[in-house]
Amino acid sequence: MAGLLADLRDESDSLEALLAPLRPADWETPTPAAGWAVRDQVSHLAWFDDAAVVSVTDPDGFRALAARTGSVDDLARAARGLPPGELHAWFRASRSLEAFATLGARVRVPWFGPAMSGASFVTARLMETWAHGQDVADALGVAREPTERLRHVALLGVRARPYSFAARGLPEPAGPVRVELTTPGGDLWTAGPADAPAAVRGPMLDFCLLVTQRVHLSDTALEPAGEPARAWLEIAQAFAGPPGPGRPPRSG
Repeated sequence: MAGLLADLRDESDSLEALLAPLRPADWETPTPAAGWAVRDQVSHLAWFDDAAVVSVTDPDGFRALAARTGSVDDLARAARGLPPGELHAWFRASRSLEAFATLGARVRVPWFGPAMSGASFVTARLMETWAHGQDVADALGVAREPTERLRHVALLGVRARPYSFAARGLPEPAGPVRVELTTPGGDLWTAGPADAPAAVRGPMLDFCLLVTQRVHLSDTALEPAGEPARAWLEIAQAFAGPPGPGRPPRSG
């Protein structure tokens, strides 16, 4: 957990480095997420960071909060009246990791989807930070260097395979799927049985962009082999909540 929290802190710092020099007008820059500006990406993270603290410190209070929470678009609209300085201050305050410092790796934590282990819960915050940070970077025209922290996002994406189908009310294809990804450092990262007839191979960055729905499958170098693998990649979703719309193909 200590290493995971350190990586979450580093991912937070990476996003903060993008936000710190922004002028007020920059916060209104449209991002690749339809209808969302930079400010909406940041308010989304801040709101769910606050909710994560409630979940860890007051599970019953979180369940009550979740029951009255509207859509992510509703939450974004509600925060649009905040001046950029106040929004940035909110984000910085919400990034406190004190609530996670004593969280056990296997403790079950309630969330908007299925409850998660403490380790998966912190990983999900890292995944959200990276994914929304990617939207901010794309909006600002900044090319981010992928890091080994993507291993966490990839692992969450693999573990969320059953949820990708369940969130859509679809049956999960029978049989395991082997995942073989090339890390940013050039190593091979694997998950699943080596003899599985279905497999996914390709760059870890592309896999992480896909499972966070930041890119369309046709715009990646991922190679699904077998129908279970292809069916999964077409709807892959590493985040909790209802299915997202995904991103259209760049050619479209």
